[in-house]
Amino acid sequence: MELNWSTFVLEIINFLVLVWILKRFFYRPVLEVIARRRAGIEQTLAESRQLQTDAEALQTQYQERLADWEQERQRAREQLADEIEAERTRRLATLQSQLEQEQEKARVAEARRQADAVHKAEETALMQAAGFASRLLEPLAGPELEQRLLDLMLEQLSRLSDERIAALRNSCGRTAETIMVSSAWPLSETRREQLRQALTATMGSSLPLRFEQDSALLAGLRISIGAWQLSANLQDELKSLAEFAHDAHYP
Repeated sequence: MELNWSTFVLEIINFLVLVWILKRFFYRPVLEVIARRRAGIEQTLAESRQLQTDAEALQTQYQERLADWEQERQRAREQLADEIEAERTRRLATLQSQLEQEQEKARVAEARRQADAVHKAEETALMQAAGFASRLLEPLAGPELEQRLLDLMLEQLSRLSDERIAALRNSCGRTAETIMVSSAWPLSETRREQLRQALTATMGSSLPLRFEQDSALLAGLRISIGAWQLSANLQDELKSLAEFAHDAHYP
């Protein structure tokens, strides 16, 4: 086969023209398209990497927030447990205090009950003793005991303090009442005169006396000067004993 150089040259020229045309009209736009595609891909990759970085940062932030929430929740649980324990301790202390107060009240009530029982027994014993003394002394009461009690009264009048004498004189001066002299047995005129002289010395002046007999006194005398009373008789002594028993039980 014989080579046709003219045809070969023309084909080479056609090829070069084709290459130029392709490069001029097709290859450069394709390269530009490829470059744009590459730039878009690289931008997309960069955005993807940025999104991944942001997502990792958000994940890290979320995990940190979860850790903070867990710590706060743990602190809240511990604080709640401490408050519950403190409230339990406070209530137990209050309950213990109330229990101790109730026990103390019960102890005081029991002690008071026992004291009341003792006082009641003492009162009963004193009342019985007063009754026994009254029954025992009643047969012994008579003129002789009356005379001894009158001597005791005269001695008491001679030993009155200045304050008591001043109070008696003041009471008699305000009321201007007759001095009442009660006796369990009749007084002789001699004994009445002794009593009158003793009262005159005590009161500082002679005052009217009225004598009366009161068998309830059992033995002895009672002198009433205004609101004051001077006693030396069995009835008042036994009454004082009964009142002492009552006051000992009901102070």
